[in-house]
Amino acid sequence: MLRLRDVTAAYGPVVALHQVSLEVEEKAVVALLGANGAGKTTTLRVISGLLRPRSGVVEYDGLQLHTLSPDRIVSLGIVHVPEGRQLFTQLTVLENLELGAYLRRDRAGIRRDLEKVFQYFPILAERRRQHAGSLSGGEQQMLAIGRALMARPRLLLLDEPSLGLAPMITREIFQIIRAINQEEGISVLLVEQNVRLALDISKKGYVLETGRIVLADTAEGLRANEEVRRSYLGY
Repeated sequence: MLRLRDVTAAYGPVVALHQVSLEVEEKAVVALLGANGAGKTTTLRVISGLLRPRSGVVEYDGLQLHTLSPDRIVSLGIVHVPEGRQLFTQLTVLENLELGAYLRRDRAGIRRDLEKVFQYFPILAERRRQHAGSLSGGEQQMLAIGRALMARPRLLLLDEPSLGLAPMITREIFQIIRAINQEEGISVLLVEQNVRLALDISKKGYVLETGRIVLADTAEGLRANEEVRRSYLGY
């Protein structure tokens, strides 16, 4: 479905990714792990068209994404939920969700998907008339994911969905991510500091260090890897 081949990317003179290669299969959850500054967010930015790679290829269903604009990439079904949510805080919950469907013209489908979002996140239905900025951190993260779902994605790029959230809310959001993957068949590339939770819902994972892929394995294999256990799982 998605394949990066030898992707190198930089911010000016600073190279952030060095020949990164990875794959996301149809209907799979794939974890992208690593310390802060390893290049995880940069990888998502390259996929979503926010950063053009210096070299290498980004392929999606046979198309070369690295030549396309971000809005074209969204129209193909790849939706990026950035770190920090980046909601329109002065707009209501409903208005934020409607903006997620801004490229769509199928009004009946939009209404159905809105109801589906409210089924996954009932609190958003209750808060639909509130400004997004008045929501709690967990509710804002739910809104960010809900807004992405309104674009009817085939692939979700999730950047640190647990950032700043209480453990109970984090577990709830990860359960919903799992349900979205299993029930809707949406593939997920997940960047997450909580390695244990990320591997629990993933089929496979990659570990980035200083812009390079240093490990790639099934989720089970990464959980059993001594280096991963010592560096990321704490045992």
